[in-house]
Amino acid sequence: MNRRIQISWDTGEVFGTLNDTSTARELFKALPCSSTANTWGDEVYFSVPVRTGLEPDGRQVVMPGTICFWVEGHSLAIPFGPTPVSQGNECRLVTKVNLLGKLEGDPRILKSIRDGDGIRVEMAVESGKAKAQQEELTGPSKHNRRKHHGR
Repeated sequence: MNRRIQISWDTGEVFGTLNDTSTARELFKALPCSSTANTWGDEVYFSVPVRTGLEPDGRQVVMPGTICFWVEGHSLAIPFGPTPVSQGNECRLVTKVNLLGKLEGDPRILKSIRDGDGIRVEMAVESGKAKAQQEELTGPSKHNRRKHHGR
């Protein structure tokens, strides 16, 4: 599946790639979505409209920039350094999480996100083909529906 997403907030944006897992597919189908950011040490997390259980390969300690789904919080969680429960410099989340993918570039860009910042996750549109894939899963965007109906 390897699909790119864009996570944006007022002062920045980052791109990531989702792996082919059931939770990643559910997230991709739920895009675009908006939420409010929370921080916990060097981790950003925010709710998304996905409900699922823990996958068999769930982990609590991950690499910086891993895109995770926190099952209990119905949230994406993306660590970029130690959290309050880390041992040393590891990225330890509060519980085991589903592994969805990886951010591109330096994940420390997330340090600019503050509690309460608006955050948006959407498919990274690189071409008409990518947009067509998204519409195939979710239907035409509001913008395209207006365009097709002449409004």
